[in-house]
Amino acid sequence: MNPISAPRGTRDVYPPESAHWIRLEGDCRDIARRFGYGEIRTPIFEATELFARGVGETTDIVEKEMYTFTDKGDRSMTLRPELTAGIVRAVLEHKLFAQGPQRLYALGPFFRYERPQAGRYRQAHQLSVECFGVAGADADAEVIQIAALLLARYGIADAALNLNSVGDSVCRPRYRAALLDHFRPHADALSADSQRRLERNPLRILDSKDEKDRPFVETAPLMIDLLCDDCRAHFDTLRRYLDALGIAYTINPRIVRGLDYYTRTVFEFVSSVLGAQSTVCGGGRYDGLVEELGGPPTPGVGFGLGLERFLMVVEKLAGEHAPVRRGIQAIALGDAARDRLMPVVGKLRETSGEPTFADWQDRKLTAHFKAADRNGARWALILGDDELAKEEIVLRDLLAREDRRLPMAGPAAEVARTLVEATT
Repeated sequence: MNPISAPRGTRDVYPPESAHWIRLEGDCRDIARRFGYGEIRTPIFEATELFARGVGETTDIVEKEMYTFTDKGDRSMTLRPELTAGIVRAVLEHKLFAQGPQRLYALGPFFRYERPQAGRYRQAHQLSVECFGVAGADADAEVIQIAALLLARYGIADAALNLNSVGDSVCRPRYRAALLDHFRPHADALSADSQRRLERNPLRILDSKDEKDRPFVETAPLMIDLLCDDCRAHFDTLRRYLDALGIAYTINPRIVRGLDYYTRTVFEFVSSVLGAQSTVCGGGRYDGLVEELGGPPTPGVGFGLGLERFLMVVEKLAGEHAPVRRGIQAIALGDAARDRLMPVVGKLRETSGEPTFADWQDRKLTAHFKAADRNGARWALILGDDELAKEEIVLRDLLAREDRRLPMAGPAAEVARTLVEATT
């Protein structure tokens, strides 16, 4: 019988790689907490209508990439292709806006049916940061700073912030008209997708990656040149706040993002660590999304950061550097040593902030050292018949390859305390 493999476009995460995920998720939570954001967890599947209305019926996500199915109640359900729409649904359902502005973040998987490639999977994972109920550019600057601090914590020094404004319901119609005037004379030369979107939503053409569309996209009019007074003032205020925070940025009028719900501010952090400049995280303002999903008019701004791609950047920066070794590998040579060492290991696991590894199988010492290397242990505890006779235990520094002998007399808690002191 052939073994069952993970579905195409998905992957398993297991030690030691899973430790990097745990650290990143912890850092995401820590930075969000510093800004007063609370964690929200929503279902990974929702009513299909939620994403059709929230994400936009003319987006690639809704038209091509959603995992949609009919459940046993004959309801159309979809595995979430992004996290924001579900967060809005939850906030409305539980009437959280009655408590005032909501600052929320979520960590979890999302699903898109697309061709798997490096850093892009059919099941991927995302940090989603959302601020609802604050109309001013201070909220835009706030969420941008959250992303900037996370990038800085991981030393992604070349990460560059690209900034743009896509206007609102006041100035967007005249931009739509300008795009139609620009693209219509070239309709026959556009890609099939862009021809289909031309009359329905010409802004989506600006997000096209098809080479046939490139020359027409590059010469298209710019939204930033057609902003209304309010959108212009919002954009200028945001720039002033970013300057005050010391966050460098470049105005990139070609950023439109891939979702229909964006208004005014859109932004991306890009890095060239993986080769060609690629997006590490992106987001913007979506002042009409809550109302579109049945709620009251409510401003909102946020971003999404793909964990897989972020970890690829971090790994590339780390290069060939060996990972930091942590914790203790307990090595018992013989039954008597095992009986004596087991309660000490138990106390170490209760009291030490570092991991304690133990493999109680009868093995040669070299095999135990190989296990310590696989576990990334910094220290090894070695207890055999000679050590038992002398009431000592050997503490080996696995980096310096140096041994120390420590007293083994006394209760397990006392021995564990001595070992913790010797390894910190």
